[in-house]
Amino acid sequence: MYDTEQLIQELNGSFGWELARGLRPEELEELLAENLNRWILTDFNALLQFLYRIDISETRVRSLLKEEPNEDAGRLLAKLVLERQWQKMQTRQQFRSGDASSDEERW
Repeated sequence: MYDTEQLIQELNGSFGWELARGLRPEELEELLAENLNRWILTDFNALLQFLYRIDISETRVRSLLKEEPNEDAGRLLAKLVLERQWQKMQTRQQFRSGDASSDEERW
């Protein structure tokens, strides 16, 4: 689905984290879920700021939590975070590798 190493680099660079390189996708998701659950319990404001910074809409979060009421909230949010970060990385890659044959086309 996505390049875990690239996601780890992105998360470490964007948020000043120190996630270990070489994590398997499940391990990365588990670490994120643990941190998100900690924020849910201890610093909900930090969680909201983080989700805003990642660009995950409140509507999407509410909808997902309603759809999956018996699932761990941290794990659901971790999946959203990884999905969103991957989308942003793909978008940046598309614009970097896009054909810029003329300045006019870029506008």
